Amino acid sequence: MSVINVGQAVVLGVVEGVTEFLPVSSTGHLKITEGLMDIPVDDDAVVGFSAVIQVGAIAAVLVYFFKDIVRIVTAWGRGLVNKEERYHHDYKFAWWVIASTIPIVIVGLAAKPLIEGPLASLWVVAGSLIVGSGVMWAADQMGRHKRGEDDTTFKDAMLVGCSQILALLFPGFSRSGATMSTALILDLDRVAATRLSFFLGIPALTGAGLYELKDALGTGVGAAPLAVGTIVSFVVAYASIAWLLKFVAKHSFNAFVIYRIVVGVLLLGLLGTGTLNS
Repeated sequence: MSVINVGQAVVLGVVEGVTEFLPVSSTGHLKITEGLMDIPVDDDAVVGFSAVIQVGAIAAVLVYFFKDIVRIVTAWGRGLVNKEERYHHDYKFAWWVIASTIPIVIVGLAAKPLIEGPLASLWVVAGSLIVGSGVMWAADQMGRHKRGEDDTTFKDAMLVGCSQILALLFPGFSRSGATMSTALILDLDRVAATRLSFFLGIPALTGAGLYELKDALGTGVGAAPLAVGTIVSFVVAYASIAWLLKFVAKHSFNAFVIYRIVVGVLLLGLLGTGTLNS
């Protein structure tokens, strides 16, 4: 029997779609939800399922930013064959996305046993939610929000890309939260920080989903729950992206900071009382 049924896949797809790009930690919320539904969070099949339904959320990014992606990829292709095109920002940005993905791939492969073992604990999720909240609040206060998307540099992309490692090692820290916070510290405005987080997440999350596909299909998750979870994740994530970009244009990240702290404290309470198993 599948360790995840279709009904549970729908719930997890909604959770993934809502939280993947909000700076609240999709991994943390998935693990909490799995724990509440008595799904073993450290099971290889469950870890694989979580990674694969992320592809649904990434597909939503590909569709939402389709014109931007085509523009960047086209500029990259032109630059490969025409030296004069290599001064174009989009050409350089494409290479920056590729280069900034390499560190998280190396760490992900090297630390896989830790990521899927001790670091998958809900205690780690709770602590990371709270600590990450402090980082996000400080970044929003420190940042001068004076640089737009066209002002990004190779240094920005590498620093923001490397910050994804925090979320990889400490589920609950949030990939979006780490990347947006780093971008804010580098003085990018909130919209530019959010869009950069989206673009840098595409190769890392897509690669993780494809890499884990064999585990999800081969160790206890049926094709039906996997398909349903991925489709639901796509639909919900698309709506979430549209909402987030409108929100950050006019608001600070304080609402996310407060929410993360509340969830982190509640999770500590549930773990401490034995209501949830870590």
